[in-house]
Amino acid sequence: MRDIYNHTKPWESEETDTLTATATPFQLVVWNDEVNTFEWVIETLMDICKHSQEQAEQSAMIIHHNGKYAVKNGDYDTLKPMCDAITERGISATIESTKN
Repeated sequence: MRDIYNHTKPWESEETDTLTATATPFQLVVWNDEVNTFEWVIETLMDICKHSQEQAEQSAMIIHHNGKYAVKNGDYDTLKPMCDAITERGISATIESTKN
């Protein structure tokens, strides 16, 4: 049976705007080292960055294989206390600008 109440016209399209400027100009980058265990890095990411277990495990693997990974994006004032807390746990972390 044909839906006579369907008002969608096949020739109409929905317009969307694309955000071109980043709203989060900084990244919290965690660096690989030969000192900290996967378990410690995972626990730290869960505690400080509020990552899920799976997200923290994936981040730790990327950090290990690539040497570093941006685990969080945001504004400087939000990321700075997280960066400090991570480094206080003996894990190398920096805040980097995403702007060129």
